[in-house]
Formats: sequence, C-alpha cells, structure tokens
Amino acid sequence: MASGLFVAFEGGDGAGKSTQARALADALRAAGHEVVLTREPGGTPAAEAIRHVVLTPQFAGLDDRAEALLYAASRAEHVARLVRPALERGAVVVTDRYIDSSIAYQGVGRGLGPDVVGEINLWATRALLPDLTVLLDVDAGAGLARIGSEPDRLEAEPEEFHASVVAAFDALAAGDPDRYLVIPASGDVDEIAAAVLARVEALLVERGAR
Repeated sequence: MASGLFVAFEGGDGAGKSTQARALADALRAAGHEVVLTREPGGTPAAEAIRHVVLTPQFAGLDDRAEALLYAASRAEHVARLVRPALERGAVVVTDRYIDSSIAYQGVGRGLGPDVVGEINLWATRALLPDLTVLLDVDAGAGLARIGSEPDRLEAEPEEFHASVVAAFDALAAGDPDRYLVIPASGDVDEIAAAVLARVEALLVERGAR
C-alpha cells in the first residue's frame, strides 16, 4: 500500500499549475521531505514521447478516442514506473495534471463521456487517486490570455472548448469536496502557494499520526 502523499494540480490552461506545483515541491524539499515533481502527460521517457504526439500541433486532427487512449497509456506508464514506486518509499509526489484532466478535456471537452474516460483511467492506474487535488479555478478567457504566442494542440482549441473544460473541473470538485482544495487562480501567487502548503502540511501531520 502506498505510504507517501500524492498531490495533483488541476485546472484549465493558463491557471498557473506548473508554477504552484514547483512552489510546493520547493517548500516541501526545504522542510526535509523527499519530493518527486512530475507532470502529465509525461514523467517517463515513454510517457514524454506520447506527450509529443498529443500536444504537438502537427498532429491536429487526431481522433478523439485515440487522444483519450494515448493519455491513458501515458498515465499507466507514469504511475507504474514513477508515481507508485515513489509513494511506496514514502515520498511526496506532486504532479501537474492527472486523471481529472482527462475527464475534463476528453470526457467533457471532446464529448466522449466523463464516466467512460474515468473508468479507462482508473483501470490504467489501478485506481490510484490523489490524496489531494488542488484546483486552480480560472475563467477560460483569462487563462487563454496567459498563454504564449505558440499554443500547443489543446491550448489552440476555441474558447468554448476551454469553457466546457473549466466547468467540468468545477463539477468534479463539487462532487468530491474532501479531496479538493479549490483556489481562485486570479489570487496572489505567494498567497496561493501558502494556502496549498498549509493544506499539504496538515495532511502530512495527519498521515504521520496514523
């Protein structure tokens, strides 16, 4: 059984997930914890290769089902080779995106069905869920405005697509409030980082008291 702590950052494009994931990892390392900072899709050589396919604009027009299955395949490899071994040795794993991104982007955004996509990914990961999911809640338009001049294949989708993804994240958080920490992405970066760290530290204390 996993003995570490698993934290996932979720949210629409431009929410600041990567910034906050790095801030949390840095703070926990400074406190003496072993931390594995990773991302999805990616995290292992094979998973990074899949990342190239699903996010590179040259593959525009990729079949929606193929896209969903590629994300699940990348996640299966990521969990088996990196995430689960780190948790089993007691590390804190911090990931930029996880299963809920597939539910939001492919299940809702692509219209494949959140339940179907969720089941595929639970099977792919052997039902490994985060101890905490931090949702950086961002308006779709505001998030897209933060993206640079060269968006990836999903970032280049129209605002309507991204609005449906943001709504999907909100619905997921509302359905599982104990697992989620929802923070407006428009807040001060340092204040967001402090709130996330406080929640994670409380979970670590609770885990150590068991």
